[in-house]
Amino acid sequence: MKDLKDKISSVIKTGKVIIGSKRVIKTLLVGNPKLIILSSSCPDNVREEIVYYTRLSKVSYRIIKDDSIELGSICGKPFPVSVIGILEGGESDILTKFK
Repeated sequence: MKDLKDKISSVIKTGKVIIGSKRVIKTLLVGNPKLIILSSSCPDNVREEIVYYTRLSKVSYRIIKDDSIELGSICGKPFPVSVIGILEGGESDILTKFK
């Protein structure tokens, strides 16, 4: 689990990431994210909508065990984060490791 946290932190610092369910859904509709990461406490209706769009656009997603408060702190944000979308991996190998 620490490995995943390190990879998320690395991709936040060196890659391109979008944060928030509305922005992730909008990006999924355009079809250019590489990986979607959902927190365990993401609301059910949001999770179902994102999973639906990931299947339509053939984008990988992962539901992590951490809640949105923990995901927010991993991302370096002072607020809860339910969903992040990775556009570019940067120096992290998260796209090859978790795809």
